[in-house]
Amino acid sequence: MVPRADFTTYYGRPVIKEPAWRARDIAGYFFLGGLAGAGSVMAAGAHITGRRALRRGMKVSSLAAVSLSAAALVHDLGKPSRFGNMLRVVKPTSPMSMGSWLLAGYGPAAGAAVISELSGRLPRAGAVATAASAVLGSGVATYTAVLAADTAVPAWHEAHRELPYLFAASATAAASGMALVLAPPAETGPARRSGLAGGAAELALIRLIERRLGVIGETYRQGEALLLMRAAELLTLGGAVGAGLLGKRSRVAAAVGGAALLAGSACTRFGVFHAGLASARDPKYTVVPQRERLEQARS
Repeated sequence: MVPRADFTTYYGRPVIKEPAWRARDIAGYFFLGGLAGAGSVMAAGAHITGRRALRRGMKVSSLAAVSLSAAALVHDLGKPSRFGNMLRVVKPTSPMSMGSWLLAGYGPAAGAAVISELSGRLPRAGAVATAASAVLGSGVATYTAVLAADTAVPAWHEAHRELPYLFAASATAAASGMALVLAPPAETGPARRSGLAGGAAELALIRLIERRLGVIGETYRQGEALLLMRAAELLTLGGAVGAGLLGKRSRVAAAVGGAALLAGSACTRFGVFHAGLASARDPKYTVVPQRERLEQARS
């Protein structure tokens, strides 16, 4: 029998080009966008149920988060005008085009909701802006997962089934953490419950991605991604359990648990980002899955 040939690439170069995105800008953009979008959904719920401190805190924090998210995106693009160029067309099949329009609509809505909340003027217009920011915010919180999965980067593309749900769960945990930090325990019952649900879903989805991706799942269990993912698991688990058990009785415990949920969500986004870069650098993660699929088709 002739031994199985091993694959090589020209001069050891990767098969696909590694994304030129900077971790601080784009992974930060992923995290802050998720925090802003899910925060607006929570602010709308607080608006409906009369939780004044919670709704005010979430509206202001969501506006701050989306502003920082937009600044990170523009910094990575290099020129502010490049963001405007993305709004020249509307292309429903492009996650980048749809995401640009989501941000363009969400930012002003979130700003109008904050202005009305802080000034006390035009309450009806403020309620409409709050509802609009909640609707658009759900898309802002998750479209970045579709954007990443639509690339050729193996660790992102092969996780296209789970990645949007992971980003949604991570954003929910982050928004819950922000609510626990900003609002008194009497108003944060829904945030404690959503923090537990979001944190549990986030931990389960991370494990599911690592198992289902096979050889590509290695990228989530090595290097910088490994450290970030394990930190995310510890912070999310500790924050969710701590806030759920002690957050009702202690403002300090709620704030500490909320900060842990925020940090865990950020680690998840950065971990996913670094796993993607690692999978793009090594041609094994592009070629081996392709060969496995061919062999399965033949058999």
